[in-house]
Amino acid sequence: MRLELGYLFVEDVQFSEETKLENKTLYVNKEELIKLIKEDEHFEKVDLELARPGESIRITPVKDVIEPRVKVEGPGGIFPGMISKVDTVGSGKTNVLKGCAVVTAGKIVGFQEGIIDMTGPGAEYTPFSKLNNIVLICEPKEGVKQHEHEKALRMAGFKAATYIGEVAKALTPDEVEVFETDPILEGINKYPDLPKVAYVQMLQSQGLLHDTYVYGVDAKESLPTIIYPTEIMDGAIVSGNCVSACDKNTTYHHLNNPVVKDLFKRHGKELNFVGVIITNENVYLADKERSSNWTAKLAEFLGLDGVLISQEGFGNPDTDLIMNCKKIEQKGIKTVIITDEYAGRDGASQSLADADPLANAVVTGGNANEIIALPPMDKVIGHIDYVETIAGGFDGTLNEDGSLVVELQAITGATNELGFNKLTAKGY
Repeated sequence: MRLELGYLFVEDVQFSEETKLENKTLYVNKEELIKLIKEDEHFEKVDLELARPGESIRITPVKDVIEPRVKVEGPGGIFPGMISKVDTVGSGKTNVLKGCAVVTAGKIVGFQEGIIDMTGPGAEYTPFSKLNNIVLICEPKEGVKQHEHEKALRMAGFKAATYIGEVAKALTPDEVEVFETDPILEGINKYPDLPKVAYVQMLQSQGLLHDTYVYGVDAKESLPTIIYPTEIMDGAIVSGNCVSACDKNTTYHHLNNPVVKDLFKRHGKELNFVGVIITNENVYLADKERSSNWTAKLAEFLGLDGVLISQEGFGNPDTDLIMNCKKIEQKGIKTVIITDEYAGRDGASQSLADADPLANAVVTGGNANEIIALPPMDKVIGHIDYVETIAGGFDGTLNEDGSLVVELQAITGATNELGFNKLTAKGY
């Protein structure tokens, strides 16, 4: 598959009577977009706010972050199975509004939505402080159940990102990147002397608002399978998660997965990037055994020499991570795992809930339990009164002046397990 991503750079966002991109400024018709989102009967109130890099703004609670895109040429459309019909994506041309995002917020869905500070020390820990954000605040009607609320807010974000992305359809990109993966036999024969490497991406699928969707299907309903990496880059995988903000993979993370991009950079030079195995993170032991068995089997079937494995979440998914690592290693395939740590506020506790001697090559995204003080902001978008109950908050988090003391766990993307963050650790 060959995918061209055309980037149109956005340096500012403003409200206007017309939704358009002009001179690197994204103009959004606020009333028109609100009208579109209010078509969903689950919402009592819908509003839009703008949050630009460097502004004294705190957004909380954050549900998802989504990059606006539009399919220009080729099969399928944006967010297949969600917005577009279920065609296979990952080929053709897709235009991307680079430098902006839709952020979904409003009354809390679960209990783990997070914080994005657009300036100050908190901004250094989230990549989304660098974006021009269109914040969609959706308040549910009284009596709406949590799963209905999650779906409505998830779909609202996709609708908004699709609406905004349409402005790029007829525009010429500022920059184009091309990504291509050959069919397996052709690709292996093309680089016979390079180590064959694949990426195992673990998808959060524990249920109870801990969900990821592949072509519109909940990942826990699927067995591990092989996909082209360009499918991920073209919107085949989206977030439905209300999990700890620090290591949640938002839809933006999936679209811009750094593991996929880094493997493409080395493809044909240092290694042969064969493809991606996606697997789930279910709750019951039998499901974990089944999925890890299938993942190891697929890695062996592809004749791989090495595998990178990333997880999403912590605790229960640590078992899936170690099972995948151990079983793939036992096939004679070298593994590297990417995770983060919950090592206590002093860093002295066990980092993962599971371990094995075969998991001897680890990249960490940092310790989510570290404490950080966040100064007050001039403006809060959303609801500040939830910060003591979100994961990473606690009794005493919110001070009278609006400043916060939280664990990094509360900051969206702070210890992301794809490596889409600034933190890590070095072993000695």
